[in-house]
Amino acid sequence: MREEIILKLKESGEVKIAFAADSARVQVVRKVIDRIRESFASGGKILIFGNGGSAADAQHIAAEFINRYAKDRKALPAIALTTDTSILTSIGNDSSFENIFSRQIEALGSPGDIAWGISTSGKSLNIVRALEVAKSKGLVTIGFTGREGGNMKDIVDYHVNVPVESTARIQEVQMTISHIICELIENNVALRE
Repeated sequence: MREEIILKLKESGEVKIAFAADSARVQVVRKVIDRIRESFASGGKILIFGNGGSAADAQHIAAEFINRYAKDRKALPAIALTTDTSILTSIGNDSSFENIFSRQIEALGSPGDIAWGISTSGKSLNIVRALEVAKSKGLVTIGFTGREGGNMKDIVDYHVNVPVESTARIQEVQMTISHIICELIENNVALRE
């Protein structure tokens, strides 16, 4: 079992190193950071969403922005669209599971806000639909995907793709990149006295 643990740790590290070595992918992350900074500076907010483990990641990222990543500083506006069970179940029951995020973006999104969808496949219909609605409303769209990027790659303004097949490895890199984004944004926010 020791060898299997070491192998999985090495696999995870190798995917991260490969991502870091791809200057085009790193450049997209830099652009994402710039766009989020611009949105916050102009009074915008981030709406983050995903299914399953990606839903948990959306909540994690929102918490890092609202509370803190590593420093005490002013709160930054971020909403995980995955947390209100009454909204999610009413939309899923009365309309369609495909609309659970798009209806929230319709209600909460404003031009200049960020819609950040997370999907390892890039094919989740509810994520794709939400990003389409976000674009139609003038939100900046970010898609975190894996594998080939699915339909999301053709919809979003900024596509951050981890081009491997393993869901676990994709999610590990996505969370590492999310932490980098939070840290670099936090480093440029005025700290509380």
